[in-house]
This record gives sequence, structure tokens and C-alpha cells, in this order.
Amino acid sequence: MSRYLIIINFRTLLTLFLSFLVPFVAYEFQVVYNIDLTLMSIAIIFPLVFTIRGAFRRREKALEHLSRFKASLKTVENLFLNSKMTDELKKESSNLLLEINKGLFKHLNTKEGNIGIYDTKLKNTFNFIDKNREFISGGTREKIYRFFRDVMDSADNLIAIHSHRTPVSLKAYCLIFIYIFPAVYTPTIINKIGLDNPSWLTFFIVILSEFILISLYNIQDQMEYPFDNEGLDDIKFNIFKIDRK
Repeated sequence: MSRYLIIINFRTLLTLFLSFLVPFVAYEFQVVYNIDLTLMSIAIIFPLVFTIRGAFRRREKALEHLSRFKASLKTVENLFLNSKMTDELKKESSNLLLEINKGLFKHLNTKEGNIGIYDTKLKNTFNFIDKNREFISGGTREKIYRFFRDVMDSADNLIAIHSHRTPVSLKAYCLIFIYIFPAVYTPTIINKIGLDNPSWLTFFIVILSEFILISLYNIQDQMEYPFDNEGLDDIKFNIFKIDRK
């Protein structure tokens, strides 16, 4: 249940407070006017939908690159196991690949991250290949390097997704308009409902509208970073480990 409440945060409480305060002030001072809300709605809804769609695409791209990363790394492991290396060297090669796997995931799991761990493990694996060339045939080495190219390409794409997100200016624009929306929206709602009708209708409409908008913003904010395993739709890294059971 707590995971479903993750979209409730300080921003939600602030918008709900504004949604209560603005109608109260509007009724107290009888602030009423009638404007077309279409432009205001477009100013909020269009960029909000755009950012949600962008966050969803980032998540889908991350899943695609993770699948390719895992499949390529697993193929390299099988090539090592089918080579002429000793059992001890085969076990060492599997451990090196597992360290690459863990190094990348450790970077993705934290918002700052340390990509140096992944780079070091990758370098160690290439050194291992050069050191044991006599046990790995030329054809097998070519296949290993080809699949390692896919591993590195997928990893670099994941690192780019991790490091670059929705433009901060666009998110700030959406949030500011969500905060000022009650001030523009409330007097028009009062005008449509009428001052003589129950005020609770205005409070309900404004609070509900603001809650929907800020919830959509929070959903986008959660979906934008799918690696931290905090949101409902975050990526489950366990299924992309090469040693998964």
C-alpha cells in the first residue's frame, strides 16, 4: 500500500493547501470573473503529457538496452565456457563478467553513481582475454569482441539515460503553472456555479483538479528515473543479472 502512496509528497500537500486557500480568499473577497480556460489547460496539460510520454519512452529504451546487455554478456560467458581454458580460468572469466554486470547496475541504482567501477571491471576482462590468448582460438576471440561491442553499446546507452533526463526548465514550467492554476481557475468556477450555490462544490472541483495535475506530475517524476527501485514501475534488475536463478 505504501508504494501506491509514493505519489503523495510535499508538492501534493502544498497544492492541496493552495486549492483550499484560494477558494476561501475568492469567496471572502468575492473575486469572480469569467475567462476561457482552454489556453490555461493547454499550457499545463500539453507539456505535462509530453514529459510523461518522454519518461515512458526512456523506461522502454532502458528495458531494451538492458535485455541486449544481459544477452550479449551471457553469450560471452558461454564462449568462454566452451573454450579450451581450464576450469579455474573458466570460473575466473564468469566472475569477471559478473563483476561487469554488478558494476553497471551499481552505477544505475544510485542517482550519482560511480561509472569507474564498471570501466575498471571491463578493462580487467580485456586484460584477461589478452593474457589467456593461447586458450582462446582466433575465431572465438572475434566473437567475444563482437558481443562485447554490443555489451558496451548497451551499457553506454543506459549510462546516458541515467545521466540525462527531462529538461529541468520544462519540469519547472509545469510545476509553476500547476501552483498558479487555482488562482486562475477558482474565480471562473465560482462564476459558473454562482455565489448563491453551495461553496463546497467549488472547493471540491478545485481540489480534485489540482490533485489530478500534481499526481500526474509526480508520476512523471517517478517514471523518469526507473533505476532506483522506489516507484511502482521501476525496472527489476534481478531479471537482468547473468547469474539469475
